[in-house]
Amino acid sequence: MNAHSPRHHANVRALAARTVAQVLRGRSLDDALQPATARLQLPADTAMLRLLACGVLRELTMLQWLSGRLLDKPLAADDDLAALILVGLFQLRTLRTPPHAAIHETVDAVDVLKRPQARGLVNAVLRRYVREAETLERKLPADPAIRHSHPAWLVEKLREDWPRQWEAILQANNVQGPLTLRVNRRRLSRDAYLARLAQMQISASAVEHAPDAVVLAEPRPVEKIPGFNSGQVSVQDASAQFAVGLLALEHGQRVLDACAAPGGKTAHILESADVTVTALDTDPQRLLRIDENLRRLKLQAQVLAGDAAEPARWWDRKPYDRILLDAPCSGTGVIRRHPDIKWLRRASDIPGLQAQQLRLLKGLWPLLKPGGVLVYATCSVLHDECDEVIKRFRLLADGVAVQAIDAPWGETTALGRRIAPGGAYDGFYYAVLHKR
Repeated sequence: MNAHSPRHHANVRALAARTVAQVLRGRSLDDALQPATARLQLPADTAMLRLLACGVLRELTMLQWLSGRLLDKPLAADDDLAALILVGLFQLRTLRTPPHAAIHETVDAVDVLKRPQARGLVNAVLRRYVREAETLERKLPADPAIRHSHPAWLVEKLREDWPRQWEAILQANNVQGPLTLRVNRRRLSRDAYLARLAQMQISASAVEHAPDAVVLAEPRPVEKIPGFNSGQVSVQDASAQFAVGLLALEHGQRVLDACAAPGGKTAHILESADVTVTALDTDPQRLLRIDENLRRLKLQAQVLAGDAAEPARWWDRKPYDRILLDAPCSGTGVIRRHPDIKWLRRASDIPGLQAQQLRLLKGLWPLLKPGGVLVYATCSVLHDECDEVIKRFRLLADGVAVQAIDAPWGETTALGRRIAPGGAYDGFYYAVLHKR
């Protein structure tokens, strides 16, 4: 059987359906994709699997609404077969796959899911969609939770927190973010790297306001990015690269990167100034990622396992000039890269995350020298994890002076600066705290 036969591709569709169903049962997309990807040999199939799984999760509630109109009896949302129907609809509706190919290969996937008795059902549902697509599209409800496929609680939160931009954020969340690189300024300039890419006929552009950032017009695997293996560039979103500028580093300083894994910001700090860095994370597995990154870039830091909120267990009692706290958060600013966040996060998670963010700030503040700077960052777009945390922290700690962030990116908030997802940028928030 040749590699491009329908049966071979049907496996990709079956794997995509299983992946989506697992996410709907509570597993993260990355975890669900791992075993599925291991079963594929061709890079094209791996790319197709990711395209289908991410696409369905991006458009989930809209596809579920359509499937609900096409089925006589509803299926459980996390059923593999229900997910396979969504995979078929996504191909027809969004990818515009020719109907004969999309239907044939999706129906074949039913056998791989060991549900051969459902061949007729899947075939009928997809054919009916092709016949009734125009009518169905006209009847799509105006409800943004369906139109933009976001949970209702998140739509409400965004409407409240971003009254002018909430709809643009919903739209941006459903567009895959670009592949952004950080040029290692110790090794070469951004202009030199862009010139090298141009020579290789790789289309790329500089990101405005982020001096080390380059966006590739077409994503590619890391091993095919020129200069990646030799440590000339790293993958890091432009919004995350703003952290280093806000730290206002000076040579000779002691810097703590709390919650440092996978090490992108640690490396950027070391690329930017001759400083001594402690990279801290609670998860020993994730510390290995920091170590790998530093080795590839030929940089050195003290890598420690420990809870930033309990410094007594790991701190050497020498205060830091600078602390970066990229706090664990809802991840609502990076939904465009991780569409599963929409369906795995609950409104009820936010108070717990906020409590954790405050706990980390309280634990770290005594480690900062008087006159030192702590930068608080989250890849969240929710007020409760951004200004609200800083507002509460000021009431709990002594000597906290909030420094205004004067920057050409994003928009100013009462206590920090935030940037909405879209274009070259993920959603992010920063606050700069000065110790009096």
